[in-house]
Amino acid sequence: MTMVKSKNINLNKAKRDKNDEFYTQYVDIEKEIDAYLDFEPNLFKNKTVLLPCDDPTWSNFTRYFLENFEKLGLKRVVSTCIATQNNRLPANKRQNGKILTIDRHNYKSFQDVTKIPDSLIQYLAGDGDFRSSEVTELAKRADFIITNPPFSLFREFMDWVIKTDKQFSIIGNMNAITCKEIFPLIKNNKVWLGSSISAGDREFRVPDDYEIRTQNFRIDENSQRYIRVSGVRWFTNIDYGRRHRLLPLNTISENKRSNKRVKEDCYQPYSNYKAIEISSASAIPDDFDGYMGVPISFLDKHNPNQFEIVGLMENWDKSPEMEKLRTDPKNRNRGIVKGDNKRKYARIVIKKKVKICD
Repeated sequence: MTMVKSKNINLNKAKRDKNDEFYTQYVDIEKEIDAYLDFEPNLFKNKTVLLPCDDPTWSNFTRYFLENFEKLGLKRVVSTCIATQNNRLPANKRQNGKILTIDRHNYKSFQDVTKIPDSLIQYLAGDGDFRSSEVTELAKRADFIITNPPFSLFREFMDWVIKTDKQFSIIGNMNAITCKEIFPLIKNNKVWLGSSISAGDREFRVPDDYEIRTQNFRIDENSQRYIRVSGVRWFTNIDYGRRHRLLPLNTISENKRSNKRVKEDCYQPYSNYKAIEISSASAIPDDFDGYMGVPISFLDKHNPNQFEIVGLMENWDKSPEMEKLRTDPKNRNRGIVKGDNKRKYARIVIKKKVKICD
C-alpha cells in the first residue's frame, strides 16, 4: 500500500478539468443512509431506488442497496451508468449504458453482490446519460434517487433531480451552495446538507487511468487508486434527526471570552450590508436579534425552526430581502467589514426566528 501526504485535491479544479469521476466509499454511503433510517426506520419500505450514475458491476451505491435489500424492505433497485469505450464489450454494446434491475423476484438469484451475474446486466437503448429520456423515465417511476454525479455536472444534475420531484441524496462540492441555481433551493428549504459529512475530507476511488494531480493518494493491495477530496457534502431533501436540534448559543461577551473561533472582526457591522459579521456558526450570539452574515459551513448546523435564511452576499442575489439590506450600490457583492477593504468569502445572511414561549 502506498500513501503520500500533501494538500487535498480541490473539487473546483477537478470540475474545471472535467477530471471528476470519483467513486464513493461504502462506509460514507452507509453512514448517511443510517442517519435517515434513525429518523424514519421504514423510509425505504416498498420503495424503488434509482442509482443513475452507478455502474452496477462495481458501484458501492449498488452494493449497499443490494446488500441491504431485505433489511430495508425495498421493492426495487435500479442501477444505471453511462456508456464507456470498453473494448472488452461487444462492438454493438460500447455506445449503450448499462442497467441492472433487482426486485423481489430476482433478488435471490445471486449470492454475492460483488459478483453480479452477466445474465442480470442489461443494456439501455441509449448511452445512459442521466439527462436522457430513457433514464428520466426511470426516475419518474422511482421513489428515491441516490448517487454521486460527476462534479462537473452537479448543477445540471441538481436541476434534473429537482424536476423529478423525488426524494434524493447526492454528493457534491459544498461551494455549490453559492451558485444561483442551488442557493434558492436551500433558502426555500427544498434542499439541505446531509448528516454524516460536516468537516474534513473524504476518500474516493478513481479509475485506473485517472491522472493523479495530487500527492495525497494511495494504492491498495488490489492496485486500486484512492485520493482524498476536501469540501464534500451530501445534498438532500430526506429528513434526519440532527437537523432538528437547536444550535446552543451564548452571549457575545461569553463568546469573546471563551470561544476560540471568534475572530477579531466578529460582531462588527458590514459597510455594505445592514448586518454584522459572524466568523463561525459557534459564534452566533444569543443576545443579538438582527441580521448576521455567517460562513456557508453554517448550513451543517442549520435548524430551519431556529433560523431564517434571508439571502446570500453575492451580486446575483437581488431578492427583495437582500436589496433592503444593501447600503452601498458600488459594493453589492460580498460583505466588507467596516474599516477593512478586504471582502469576506461568501456569507449567508440569517436571522433568528422569534422564540415561542411554552
